[in-house]
Amino acid sequence: MRLLLDTHAFLWFIMGDSRLSSAARAAIENPADEKLLSVGSLWEMAIKVSLGKLTLAEPFPQIIPRELKRNGFQLLPMSLAHASHVSSMPFHHRDPFDRLLVAQAMEESLVVLSADTHFDLYGIKRFW
Repeated sequence: MRLLLDTHAFLWFIMGDSRLSSAARAAIENPADEKLLSVGSLWEMAIKVSLGKLTLAEPFPQIIPRELKRNGFQLLPMSLAHASHVSSMPFHHRDPFDRLLVAQAMEESLVVLSADTHFDLYGIKRFW
């Protein structure tokens, strides 16, 4: 499977949080699955850290690159096609970061790994 992790799924995985479903954890740990993290998720985490809404075990510049490499995550850049797709999407979801993930999933034929059921309204594949 080609998995695009929602920001919370990535964070819950690297933090060992019990809110991550066992099926989601198994998919992330499966070496046959390709694991992608959007640069939009990096941006979202950086903003939340700077606002004090997200606390990480270590400073962002140390923990995030290390966990990406340690766990075999690839970064998915944002493209013009992704942005264009966002511009024409209905507003089932108002969160701009999640809207980007939906557009990326649609454009790249990815499965979104997320607990957020709002993604289902877009007809994309979601795994949890």
